[in-house]
Amino acid sequence: MDYLINEGYPSAAKKFALEANIQPKADVDSIQERVEIRNAIHGGDIQSAIEKINELNPQILDQSSPLHFALLRLQLVELIRTCTSTPNADITPVLTFATTQLAPRAPTNPEFLEDLERTMALLIFPPDNLAPPLAALLDPNLRKTVANRVNEAILSSQGARREARIRNLVRLRTWAEQKAREAKKDLPATLDLGLDPTKEGQDGRVHEDSVMQGNGEAEPMAT
Repeated sequence: MDYLINEGYPSAAKKFALEANIQPKADVDSIQERVEIRNAIHGGDIQSAIEKINELNPQILDQSSPLHFALLRLQLVELIRTCTSTPNADITPVLTFATTQLAPRAPTNPEFLEDLERTMALLIFPPDNLAPPLAALLDPNLRKTVANRVNEAILSSQGARREARIRNLVRLRTWAEQKAREAKKDLPATLDLGLDPTKEGQDGRVHEDSVMQGNGEAEPMAT
């Protein structure tokens, strides 16, 4: 239940509470605001996500300049993605956004300046022949990373746990296994988590997307 609420799966949380006959510690309906913000980021609509965050709690971005910059940088990436995918597109909107929204913030942090310079390099090189650091900016996983940071910030602002307990348990299990292998303990090549094997991917791991598929809460990330 803790994981479903923190990660933003209200339908699954409701079903789990009903089947387990337990009362959720949090208002499951309140998760929907985080779901809408997550879906907006996953879909590349960063402006909408920023507006929803400010409607929910304007202090979230005011008090976290790195998170605000990450969202603006992602919005710049989306503008460049649209520009580079359209023949003879006008790059003026990209330059205007970078100049007005990111350039004033870049001098306040060396990492901001480096991120801005790397992002603007997307306009120089062909999108089908990018170096790995640049290609990573256009990878939809960047949207997921930023969405996770936003989700944690919202939870923190609400006085909730930033991360589900189960994630800490998984990390602890991984650490314990690593230490046991370093100590040359007799362990199988792979240790089964004991979860439903029908939910496992080809690499033998259980993937969140497949487990949560069908809840109708998270839109697929656009590519």
